[in-house]
Amino acid sequence: MQTDCIFAQLEFKGFDGHKVVAGFDGGAITSDAGALLLRHVDAAIGLFDRVAACLVDGRDRKCTVHSTRTLVGQRIAAIALGYEDVDDHDTLRYDPVLALLSERLTPKRQDCAVLAGKSTLNRLEHGRPGAPTRYHKIAYDAGAQIVLDLDATDDPLHGHQEGRFFHGYYDGYCYLPLYIFCGRHLLSAKLRRSNIDASAGAVEEVGRIVKQIRTRWPGVRIVLRADSGFARDELMDWCETRNVDYVFGLARNKRLEKEIAEALEEARLEAGTSGQAARVFRDFLWSTKDSWSRRRRVVAKAEWTMAAPNPRFVVTSLEPECWAAQLLYEELYCARGDMENRIKECQLDLYADRTSAHTMRANQLRLWFASLAYVLIGALRRLGLAHTRLADATCGTIRLKLLKIGAQVRVSVRRIKVAMASACPYAEEFALAHARICAAAR
Repeated sequence: MQTDCIFAQLEFKGFDGHKVVAGFDGGAITSDAGALLLRHVDAAIGLFDRVAACLVDGRDRKCTVHSTRTLVGQRIAAIALGYEDVDDHDTLRYDPVLALLSERLTPKRQDCAVLAGKSTLNRLEHGRPGAPTRYHKIAYDAGAQIVLDLDATDDPLHGHQEGRFFHGYYDGYCYLPLYIFCGRHLLSAKLRRSNIDASAGAVEEVGRIVKQIRTRWPGVRIVLRADSGFARDELMDWCETRNVDYVFGLARNKRLEKEIAEALEEARLEAGTSGQAARVFRDFLWSTKDSWSRRRRVVAKAEWTMAAPNPRFVVTSLEPECWAAQLLYEELYCARGDMENRIKECQLDLYADRTSAHTMRANQLRLWFASLAYVLIGALRRLGLAHTRLADATCGTIRLKLLKIGAQVRVSVRRIKVAMASACPYAEEFALAHARICAAAR
């Protein structure tokens, strides 16, 4: 139950004969009026309902105050608004705009709020797959998960979480989550231990996603793109037998460098003449000594900077007639760097790296909630903000400019009025996003 406190007036230095006083007595005021847009977006794409449908609720209906749909919506929206910790919800549960996520004005019981506190949300985060148990009343259906270019990244650990291992490349204890994006669309975020190869589990994740895509678009061409950590025979063989193309980075070695020795010398002479870095591209068939089952096309960038050689290689299934070597490397492969910015959005703006629970299962669920917050804000950007100042904004910028808006909430018999700050500099974008999302929902 919320504690009613009497706050003393806080006096500040006055001016022009006026006292300046402040107090926490403004009533129903929110700093997160933009949550209305998140609720509006969800009505258009049905995200909260679809996620809630993946959960098995074993609680006693007569004693249940907050539905799984409310819990899911509350947790995802709060992450989108910048509240990464479950502890924040003991206060957020009374926010007058966030409360609208529950579709209720008053709680089912007088000693509760319309939104859930940290204890109830903990039951959601620490649920188990399969049937609910006595102590874990909310579980998730592992066969009905909402899953969202390929890359692995580090998720640093600072405690003794389950699955904790030291990773030499990242020089610390971490998890090694696998992300799969299509442009700005997040398709999968899978938490993994770090004592594995970067490509571990990629065949299974890609296979599931490719199946879903081809169910909808049977004739579409699919190209996988990733760094050298994914240039593994298992994944390339899977692609070749299922009509899926790939462009993977290839770690350089002495055999590869010997193959392009003449091209590197050509680039060195050109750089010496022009005084600028020079690139020469080569295209050839190549195979490892024993780890690949066949010869494959390799594109090499023989680059000479002003200081030293800088060769790079990619392996691909794409034909030279369709993709010439330089075009494939510079236009297709190098574009994968944008995916790293998307991962930064997930980890820095939406706290996907806050995997501080003890079990990997709970941490996977936290990663999914952060990913779903990314999907929600991505839908807001796609549906409501095209051709505006925020069309290419990151999740953090959209939160700051469009969601963190101060407002007073007034409830009357016939309506709930959210009076937002008149001086909001992004009021025009807010109104435009509202209109566009209405049209999309229709």
